[in-house]
Amino acid sequence: MECKRCKSSLEKPGDYCLTCNTGNSDAVVVEFGTDRATLSMLDGEAVVGRTVVTTTPESGGEVGVVQLRNFAGRVADEIRRKRPETVYAAGDRAPLREARKQLRYEFYRVPDDDPVEWVLDRRGDRALEVVDVAPREKLGGRHSTLIGGRDGRRAMTTVAEHPHVKKLVPGPIDAGGTGSRTGLRAKVTRADDNGNLRLLLRSGSSVQENRIVTTASDRETGERIREDLNEALREAELQDVG
Repeated sequence: MECKRCKSSLEKPGDYCLTCNTGNSDAVVVEFGTDRATLSMLDGEAVVGRTVVTTTPESGGEVGVVQLRNFAGRVADEIRRKRPETVYAAGDRAPLREARKQLRYEFYRVPDDDPVEWVLDRRGDRALEVVDVAPREKLGGRHSTLIGGRDGRRAMTTVAEHPHVKKLVPGPIDAGGTGSRTGLRAKVTRADDNGNLRLLLRSGSSVQENRIVTTASDRETGERIREDLNEALREAELQDVG
């Protein structure tokens, strides 16, 4: 592939041209699987190239963690070569989240069913803003007490770490409920019309509803963030603790 501006040869399709400092793809769509990731480079409404990154999955333990980190790192390196404005990602959640941690581009999770076509149909829509601040800086509101002790704090941090969460506002504690189970259960409830969510914490008979302000602007987009957050809480074993 040649640079669209100076016609210099590019090593890989969609690469940023270092000869004339020109981008040749303004977006990358990544489809993650357990053993491979397919990257499609877009320029406007055209697919200008594809690249596949493969891996050999390792199960469990430190070996699995390292394999996942390295796989996501190779995908992140391919994306950096393009210097896109936006990254769209679908598929297997573990490498997707790890790659997102390693990148500082606008990052937008999209549906798994034909993500490239989904993105092309919506190229005029604004991608979700990424909030790149420490989780503790996202906490606000008048109430500072959280139920569930360490697990309650861990649930709030898990939600606050998401790049499309702008602010977490702890709510009052209702201690008048009924419940015989011990331990914390955390769940993110359905999005409102503005894309904002609620983190519901339950511990014994106590219930706390915490407001989640996201970078979404509508219910559909907020629902995608909700799915991400609930999956993160499940992986942290916070949706059925005790």
